[in-house]
Amino acid sequence: MKNINKKTLILLFVLLALTFTPNVKVSATTSPQQIEILQQEILVLQALVKNYNLRQNINAPSYIVENLSDGSIILQKDSEKPYSIASVTKLMNAVISLENIDMAQSITLTDQMLTPLGQSPVLYSGLKITAENLLKATLIQSVNDAAQSLSYFLGNEKFISLMNQKAKELGMQNTAYYDVHGLNPSNHSTAGDLAKLVSYINQKHLKIWETTRSNNFWLPNSAGMLLKFQNVNNFYYLSDFVGGKTGYTPEAKQTFASVFNVNGKQIAITLLYSENRMADIFNILRQLKTKI
Repeated sequence: MKNINKKTLILLFVLLALTFTPNVKVSATTSPQQIEILQQEILVLQALVKNYNLRQNINAPSYIVENLSDGSIILQKDSEKPYSIASVTKLMNAVISLENIDMAQSITLTDQMLTPLGQSPVLYSGLKITAENLLKATLIQSVNDAAQSLSYFLGNEKFISLMNQKAKELGMQNTAYYDVHGLNPSNHSTAGDLAKLVSYINQKHLKIWETTRSNNFWLPNSAGMLLKFQNVNNFYYLSDFVGGKTGYTPEAKQTFASVFNVNGKQIAITLLYSENRMADIFNILRQLKTKI
């Protein structure tokens, strides 16, 4: 992780220069959306730089760090204490979707499917859309109505039941799901339980990690204009980020379940109830450099 700061600063400088330098001519075809996308990327890079430079203790009250090659626990703190998990819920949604739905299959969206908060203008009642595109929206931008819509391929109640059944199969004894997206604060798990899910995904569903690293997914809105789904898993810039999912609600605070490459080893890092997950992750990665 030594080069993160330098690489990030270079990228930040280039984007700032292209967007705000007066001597650079902006094409007449540059749209407000393109400028907004560049500005969003700058914010992500600024956040990475700022939090990388915060050299402090790990403040999350619950976390676990596991070497996936041998299952050994490298770091942990209160990893069996349950917390609300917010949008990390969507990782189990993705597992159930991939194991039970043909990703090429389409569904026509209805008002009922689009009820959760966090709606996307690209998803609207009457739209016919594939499960694959709904899954991408769910994992990349954490779109709640995309996650909800996925459940209707099987029926919402059945889908939730399958999520809880899978949790039991994986030995996630302190985990329960009450919705498919994570808005319900009763969705809870432990860092240790989520590490089991992360390990399973790493063995069986690398497509999930690949999707969570993507920042180039677009769909047309009802007027035919292509809109970008901004990746909210902000570590996607880092080459050592294998994949993962962030989450946030006031009840859950900041949550994260992920895999990073550290010194040539795949390491699962899961943390719950963090005030600043980005700083916590960088400080965990910094410790790992001396431990493995």
